[in-house]
Amino acid sequence: MLPAIVVENLPRLVRAIKLLPGDPREDAALNLADELTGITAMVAEKFTNERTADGIQKALYLTVGCVSLGLENALHLENDQAALDFLVEHGAEHAFQVGFRLIKELSQLPEDALVGEYDQDPVYMARRLRELFVDICQADPNQNWSGAEKYAVQLQQRKQVQAVVRLAGWLRRHHDHGPVSDSDLNAEGVIALAVIFAIEGGGRIIARTGQKEFERFVRSVRKNKPDFEEGWAALVAKVPVQHHPVLLERIESYRRSCTVVQKILTRASMKSLFEDLENYAGSELDADYS
Repeated sequence: MLPAIVVENLPRLVRAIKLLPGDPREDAALNLADELTGITAMVAEKFTNERTADGIQKALYLTVGCVSLGLENALHLENDQAALDFLVEHGAEHAFQVGFRLIKELSQLPEDALVGEYDQDPVYMARRLRELFVDICQADPNQNWSGAEKYAVQLQQRKQVQAVVRLAGWLRRHHDHGPVSDSDLNAEGVIALAVIFAIEGGGRIIARTGQKEFERFVRSVRKNKPDFEEGWAALVAKVPVQHHPVLLERIESYRRSCTVVQKILTRASMKSLFEDLENYAGSELDADYS
């Protein structure tokens, strides 16, 4: 068998440095080495351990990855010579700052649709930044590195989550019985309630409910047999257009597979329907029967 072809993909900083021997610019190598030493010392002080060889090595790996991430972002698909030109003209510290800003902005995006009060806690946010920095930017100069690709995937995923959270936030602010202001947010639960209750029609926005209100809703739907599609259209018409992609996707999903929607016009018991609703809405249901 022929050996598998492995495409070398060293960190962009390393690939740029390899071009230095042929670069005519005076002191380019010396200045770059001096900058990288300074950045590594700063990273060791703030993120690893400047007093141990292991800490300094980890700091070097993080420096290589973060500068490379900054270069990838600044240059996109340009070649390694362009990366070296960028380093000589703008400095490695600038590239590092670009990379670190990307990581910081990524750390501030929600990771999932369950948002808690602690998500805004400064200690938690600092830890989240540190963990992402290490996860994405750790780059052995002598090995292939996929940090830029990992960053791009995480950015896309978190932007999708952010879109869900923003829709849920809008629904909460426009809840039919007045804004819901809890610090903890189950974004998927909020959207589930809005989509399910929309089948009643009338364009009411429900972002929080309890058992008594749910029972009223079920009796109303069973009595009036509204057109579910008209109800969903009325909800979509009320929601700002920037939230439509997420809302329409959830409506399509619930149209196909939501057991509350499928069973509400059957002889299913109120208890069974409410148990199904709990599966979708979770912590966004009021616990008290009132």
